[in-house]
Amino acid sequence: MSGTYSTGKTTTTEALSLWVGIPRTHAQTMREILPEVFPGKALEDCSPSELFQLGLIRFTERAVRESAMEGSFISDGSSVHEWVYGKARMSVGINPNDSPVRRALRSVMVAPYKKVINDINEAFGAVVKRHAKKTYQEFIHLPVEFPLVKDGHRPVSEEFRALSDRLLLQNLDELGIKYHVVSGTIEQRLTRIAEIYGLKEVMPLEQAVAEGKARVAALHQAIESDAQAAALRRQMPHRHRRLWQRRAGARPLEESHARGR
Repeated sequence: MSGTYSTGKTTTTEALSLWVGIPRTHAQTMREILPEVFPGKALEDCSPSELFQLGLIRFTERAVRESAMEGSFISDGSSVHEWVYGKARMSVGINPNDSPVRRALRSVMVAPYKKVINDINEAFGAVVKRHAKKTYQEFIHLPVEFPLVKDGHRPVSEEFRALSDRLLLQNLDELGIKYHVVSGTIEQRLTRIAEIYGLKEVMPLEQAVAEGKARVAALHQAIESDAQAAALRRQMPHRHRRLWQRRAGARPLEESHARGR
């Protein structure tokens, strides 16, 4: 299932899996991975190298989960997404919601390393595209139809969404992987997908949509709770935050460098 942020991929894949009985797989979101890898840090404060690390972890987790699937499966997102999001951020800025002045300052700071970062990102792109070509038979692409969910925790803008949407389609064309653009309500999407592939329902459509939406709502609530807790920790005095990081199992940056990591 292809599509950028806030296009309904997770709700669509959850409901589709329930409706037709085909197993679903996914990777954790960046915001789910972030507290484990960089405790107390906001996604918009991550450096290019840290964002690359998060994307690599996400791709690895996705590949492992997909390799464990037997037969057909529905994937919420794809390996291409990890690379496209990174490429889009290099174009519109790490935090697309930054003011023009802050974005310019970030650009100046990254400028000396931009070529190296781009080269590494393109190498990563070659890896994820190879995985996509070998793993996915077809894509359903969900266009930008719904308003962006402004939760205050995801550094995403409409400019970022539009660019990543174009990049996703461009790369599917480049890879020669067949795709169908499906739009409309969740019910209309599911009906169209079933028509395309001749899928048979194993539960009523209304029930599948309701259960899918409930699962996504519970997931979002858990992610929002974690994000709010992380925001509170970032407001702690520095010495208290260091103490929390130690208890959480994270070493301060200077300590990590001292140990050669």
